[in-house]
Amino acid sequence: MNLHTEVGKLKRVGPRTAQLLQSKGLSTVGDLVVYYPSRYEKYVGLSAVSASLENKECAVLLTVIGRGSTIRAGGKTISHFKAADATGDCRLTFFNMPYMVKNLPPGSQRVFMGVMKMTPRGLRYMEQPRVYSREDYHDLEGTLQPVYPLFQGMKNKQISGLIGQALEELPEFEDYLDESERERLGLCARDTALRSIHHPGSMQELGMARNRLIFDEFFEFIIGIRKKKKENEGLKNERPLLGKDLPEQLLSKLPYSLTGAQKRAWEEIKRDLTGEYVMSRLLQGDVGSGKTILAFLSLLLCSANHRQGALMAPTEVLARQHMDNLVKLKEQYDLPINPVLLTGSVKGKARKAAYDEIASGRADIIIGTHALIQDSVEYADLGLVITDEQHRFGVRQRESLAGKGSSVPVLVMSATPIPRTLAIIMYGDLQISVLDEIPAGRLPIKNLAISSSERRRIYRFMYGQIKQGRQAYVICPEVEEGEMSELENVRDYTQKLQKIFPAEVKIDSLNGRMKPSEKAEIMERFGSGETDILVSTTVIEVGIDVPNATVIAVENAERFGMSQLHQLRGRVGRGQWQSYCVFLYTPGAAGDDDPDKKPRRLEILEKTNDGFKIAEEDLKLRGPGDLFGERQSGELGFVLADIYEDSAIMRKAAAYADEVLLSDPEFETPHMRQLDFRTI
Repeated sequence: MNLHTEVGKLKRVGPRTAQLLQSKGLSTVGDLVVYYPSRYEKYVGLSAVSASLENKECAVLLTVIGRGSTIRAGGKTISHFKAADATGDCRLTFFNMPYMVKNLPPGSQRVFMGVMKMTPRGLRYMEQPRVYSREDYHDLEGTLQPVYPLFQGMKNKQISGLIGQALEELPEFEDYLDESERERLGLCARDTALRSIHHPGSMQELGMARNRLIFDEFFEFIIGIRKKKKENEGLKNERPLLGKDLPEQLLSKLPYSLTGAQKRAWEEIKRDLTGEYVMSRLLQGDVGSGKTILAFLSLLLCSANHRQGALMAPTEVLARQHMDNLVKLKEQYDLPINPVLLTGSVKGKARKAAYDEIASGRADIIIGTHALIQDSVEYADLGLVITDEQHRFGVRQRESLAGKGSSVPVLVMSATPIPRTLAIIMYGDLQISVLDEIPAGRLPIKNLAISSSERRRIYRFMYGQIKQGRQAYVICPEVEEGEMSELENVRDYTQKLQKIFPAEVKIDSLNGRMKPSEKAEIMERFGSGETDILVSTTVIEVGIDVPNATVIAVENAERFGMSQLHQLRGRVGRGQWQSYCVFLYTPGAAGDDDPDKKPRRLEILEKTNDGFKIAEEDLKLRGPGDLFGERQSGELGFVLADIYEDSAIMRKAAAYADEVLLSDPEFETPHMRQLDFRTI
């Protein structure tokens, strides 16, 4: 067996299982080996009920007292049990698991593992605990067990078993670092890391495995980036654009002036597009800093040269919004352009018509999603590629679009505030333009972080804003009630607000599971002012622009990372009115020793709206080594690595990459040939 062996050759893998695995990109044994656990179950020692700490994970051996009961509420089932040990009682609650009444008969003794909570009256309870026989738990006690990202048709035990089988039969993994290099870098062997990440013997062993694999991810990424930069530096611009007047004519008509930062960035972009070498530039700007108008100006310059420009957005909602805004500019200022929208929901005749417009060259500006890079899309003369929200696209995706033309200039935009020291490493193949000013006329957002127990106060304030003609967002972490029942969810929250607010307040809900056409319709209603309050998941995090929205309230704010909270806050403050952001947190839920203390991350967000300052503070605050923390940069294309959490490892990998490239600029030494650049 080797890494290229098909998963269908493994024992206990029939055609159906092989098909399920392949549908998730797990086609070979090598794919399985790098299908890392998303988390680990730490099987703690048994404790007595009375000794179990509030809001902490624990395992207790309890005897069920009496029969359990099940009630129905809103299409769901809730099952309750009373259980106890010699030191006290504990109430157990299970959601949508009515069969537990049979599984836990009176007098049965089981180990229940979960977070112990306490009511205001001092009664202990657990929600959705995991249940084990005493014997099974004895075998697991003190171990770390992997929990893998699951998909329909596959259970954790199956995935774990297949990966275990593969690791047993595979020979030792080769290592591009020799022993002396590993010792100097403080890293374990690659073989040790790949085996330990799936079955760690201890937290220390898990930490060492992750550090090595994170180093590999960064190192491979940086080698690829450095290589790409070398290629870009010497890439001649065979067809530089001419400095046409159309963009400047639009600027002279706009009711506002560009900020100093926008003017500098626009000059840099123009110089690239009309210069000797092919543009490869990052436009990095905080939320609301005015990146979109610079993208439109670049597309206009391309159109004025009778060439095509493409703008790729990560979501259909954002792509449609870009299209709507560009069409408004076209109609308002009589721009001689013919933009076309191409997304996954553009079907049938409309899709064929879009293809024809693009292939013939009649469409000079093409806005869309990943649909823009499909093989069936042919461009007549592609002269510019812009990707919005760069962190949502890998290098290969933007290159796929640029590859639709010959030596196509690329502009990538990002609102993700990354500290400059890390940005230089992350975007090493790009020149960087930074927008560090907010357009004139926009008032700074006022921020408040308060306990969720005070949310009624926020509802009153929100209602006051609505009566003035403004609109509001409410963000919930869950779509519907699930295992983490303490988290607010969109479905129930929407119903709750509909009961609280008067009937004339129109409330709508939005989540990522909806069809693109449904999401677009809901956003259109909100954008036109038909809806007063939009209750949503973080699907609205990126690029949504409704200037009339002046309030955003984020429930369970302690559950989100600082970068994501800052992005969500950027949905307001986009118009002429004063805007407000409220972070509602659950006291003690963030794990602070003092449950009454406001989470430090939220205190920072209260004090500043500067995304780059927030990124720097986040870097200081979090530090390295949080194995089970919320990852905030997975969308940058890494599997394990996080640019904030693992910044020290990133710097180490960048320094080593520079060493390697200094001794071997062509990357042709035997140990380098093993590297897999799939992360980029």
